Amino acid sequence: MGDTKKENDNIIEFGQAILHADRRNTTIYLLSIIGEIEGHECLPSTSKTTKYEHVLPRLAAIEDDESVNGVLLLLNTMGGDVESGLAIAEMVASLSKPTVSLVLGGSHSIGVPLAVSTDYSFIVPSGTMVIHPVRMSGTVIGAKQTYDYFKQMQDRIAGFVASHCHVSEERMTEMMMNTQMLTKDLGTILVGKQAVSEGIIDAVGGISDAFAKLYQLIGENS
Repeated sequence: MGDTKKENDNIIEFGQAILHADRRNTTIYLLSIIGEIEGHECLPSTSKTTKYEHVLPRLAAIEDDESVNGVLLLLNTMGGDVESGLAIAEMVASLSKPTVSLVLGGSHSIGVPLAVSTDYSFIVPSGTMVIHPVRMSGTVIGAKQTYDYFKQMQDRIAGFVASHCHVSEERMTEMMMNTQMLTKDLGTILVGKQAVSEGIIDAVGGISDAFAKLYQLIGENS
């Protein structure tokens, strides 16, 4: 009873769950990235957020837990803090256990590196991904160094994405700077199979496809 309550609390509080497939003798850790990825500053309590200080220790625990065979990452995020999003993506990418991601709804902005950080990625037919330049709020100094810093951050994002999927860094930058699609912003919106045709996501599919692929990777890893 205590374990069930703890697992329910994890789902409610963190969007995390441990899934046991007895017929396969495997344990899958389910991790969801939802809402806005919160960085070093707290967002309003009315916002749906994923806090990096919750996710990073959990990923470290997963890596060190011999009972966990694989990780399923569910994504429905508007993006958020660049540093925190990249930190989570780097942690996922460095896991030794098989990982699969599934984009549901959307995985925008810094959600793109998160989606491609796994060994294999899926997007549902109606799922979207928005690729745009780095934004910054607050006081910005109008100097060359500021723009150099912005470019450095964008290069980090484009470089990470290019190294974990089949799109080139040049194409990522081109989609970031697209002026033809968004009326009040730069960037590109990709829906379902468009994300696959661009080489960012591996395949269009749903939850059953994600589980099937993860079981396959676990079998190859054992």
